[in-house]
Amino acid sequence: MPIYEYACSACEATHEALQKISDEPLTLCPKCGKETLKKKVSAAGFRLKGGGWYETDFKKSGQKNLAGDTSSSASSGSSSGGD
Repeated sequence: MPIYEYACSACEATHEALQKISDEPLTLCPKCGKETLKKKVSAAGFRLKGGGWYETDFKKSGQKNLAGDTSSSASSGSSSGGD
């Protein structure tokens, strides 16, 4: 379940809530008790980096397409002619 950030427009308090994606947004501020809580737009708390599962689990044995490797992206367009 994702963690959502909320801000109260009345008392300017911030609040985090663990909710399902299908849950309705919270409106009641836990600090001042007013119905002025608004959901904030924020970045995810994690970052995907590295080779990853796709690089290690789903590629064909000779194929390489690592991050920052520009030689394979240039040659991949010309090698797919027979499919």
